[in-house]
Amino acid sequence: ENPEEVGASVAVTIGGRSVVDLWGGHADPQRTRPWNADTLVNLFSTTKGMAALCAHRLADEGRLDLDAPVARYWPEFAQADKGAIPVRWLLDHSAGLVAVDKPLPPPAMYEWDTMCAALAEQAPWWEPGSAHGYHAMTFGWLVGEVVRRIAGKMAASSSLSPLFEMASTTSPAMTMPRSPCPASAGCTKNAGE
Repeated sequence: ENPEEVGASVAVTIGGRSVVDLWGGHADPQRTRPWNADTLVNLFSTTKGMAALCAHRLADEGRLDLDAPVARYWPEFAQADKGAIPVRWLLDHSAGLVAVDKPLPPPAMYEWDTMCAALAEQAPWWEPGSAHGYHAMTFGWLVGEVVRRIAGKMAASSSLSPLFEMASTTSPAMTMPRSPCPASAGCTKNAGE
């Protein structure tokens, strides 16, 4: 038994019908609370896949050229010598925009326009396209802003609406208030939202 393995769950829904719903183990490292069917968990990187799906959907529709410069869709992005960065480098984490080095107030990460403006101003941390670096904290804004610029609004495009509806119904933990959560597996909730 691996002491780092505490608890987990997996659920698979096909056509609106639950076909797999498994859980087991414990919801805390001390192994004092069992993992239950309704145990909440924090989610990491789930929206990256949704953003990438939306971008690829737009590419499939001929509305987004993955080899075109990002600045074709998002002109402000061309700042700091980024005018030639193609969209595909946002998607493959080689654009060199893993963080914003300008100090921003803590609420900025919850403000779409603020973060997109900061990323548009940001110089790459390395020569774009020359290396890979996981854009853990910037991918959503980078790819999402390209999608938003093409679709008008994120959920406004009828071809993208099903993707956003699916994301909003499968990721409820991403919008919860910050407070102790007895049903959680080490997660916190966001206060006042």
